[in-house]
Amino acid sequence: MKKVYIETMGCQMNKSDSERIIGILAQFNYQECTNPREADLLLVNTCSIRQLSANKAYSQIGVWGKWKKHKPIKIGFCGCVAQQDKENLLKRFPYLDLVFGTHNIYELPQLIKKVEAGEQVCAITETPYKTDETQYQINRKGNLNAWIPIIEGCNNFCTYCIVPYTRGRERSREMNAIIQEAKKAIEQGFKEITLLGQNVDSYGKDFKDNKTTLANLLRELNKINGKFRIRFVTSYPTDITDDLIDAVEECEKVCKYFHIPMQSGNSEILKKMNRRYNREQYKNIVDKIRKRFKHVTITSDFIAGFPGETEEQFNDTLTAIKELKLDYSNTAAYSPREKTIAAKWVEKYIPEEVKKERLERLNNINKQACTESNKRFIGETLEVLVEDIKEKNGKRIITSRAGNNKIVHFESPTAQIGDFVNVKIEQASMWCVKGSEVL
Repeated sequence: MKKVYIETMGCQMNKSDSERIIGILAQFNYQECTNPREADLLLVNTCSIRQLSANKAYSQIGVWGKWKKHKPIKIGFCGCVAQQDKENLLKRFPYLDLVFGTHNIYELPQLIKKVEAGEQVCAITETPYKTDETQYQINRKGNLNAWIPIIEGCNNFCTYCIVPYTRGRERSREMNAIIQEAKKAIEQGFKEITLLGQNVDSYGKDFKDNKTTLANLLRELNKINGKFRIRFVTSYPTDITDDLIDAVEECEKVCKYFHIPMQSGNSEILKKMNRRYNREQYKNIVDKIRKRFKHVTITSDFIAGFPGETEEQFNDTLTAIKELKLDYSNTAAYSPREKTIAAKWVEKYIPEEVKKERLERLNNINKQACTESNKRFIGETLEVLVEDIKEKNGKRIITSRAGNNKIVHFESPTAQIGDFVNVKIEQASMWCVKGSEVL
């Protein structure tokens, strides 16, 4: 068999795509390897959210291009940057053999045949390549968490975001296909399934039948036999319906965890970002969720240094994290992306040193929020899923994750990876909590 190595950058959707890519290639005598030096085919699956990620991908294939002088390897470039840059990649990196976009994964069998025949191939379409995806296996990583895409694309066109241009418009998968994929993952021994989407709670809106919703999908998945968890990411604030919150409460297998990007704590900046809510509306959503669930965790995303952001407006972001008692937030300095509206506001760009300083302050507030969040769980008992075990000074130190996404460490002489264990929380630090197994 030939060997393929894939370097995956970016979000969980990209990681899920890579699992499907490897599964497709497995049917064409390609076996995944972990050492790129051993590979016959090298692929980089790219992320275009920030320029830093794109530059990392360019650098990676530059290294591989040098290897090609000494070994007859094939090099492929896929994902969001491929969808964005298209044939320009072949001009910039002439040693590339294959470029394919986010809509062309299931066209890979035909593309690989052309590449193996010596062709240089670029396959980028604006609409998904049609095929029966069930004919291909999924080469899932690990044996605990199975990522299952349920909707792809975005209709919101936030002024800073490239996703609608790289992933296209929202497209939901048929509910039955999702349920069958979940059942198979559970049968294979997976203990968690994570439903993925750029706007996961927009699931089913394109079907317009009022029955195909994320809430109803959660209810159907909850009926699957077995002990396992269900997660979903990422939520758009105003798409979180009362019915969705009801479903999370009703379904014992659904984790009490919401990832709800806010992006800014200032209503004026949110309007410039083309987000469909203001600070007060976001707060109302968070308050509604917290009133329903005792152990809920709510995480978010924030951008520092959006074009035109004043110091006062940035401070609103810092106060929002404190006021809303957010448990954790992903943070980043604003990075202009080609094609987006905000990228054209050059005269409003914040100086790099100011963005860097604001990001540092944002991260400090985030660390404080994480610490305070973890302290709130001292004395509580959480059900955790064992993810890793290490021996230290004759003791078995367990790393686990609670349903609300808290990382929990504890000692146990018997717990095994994949076990569900009850742990009473006794200590809290910035990134994790510690406790004792409840026997």
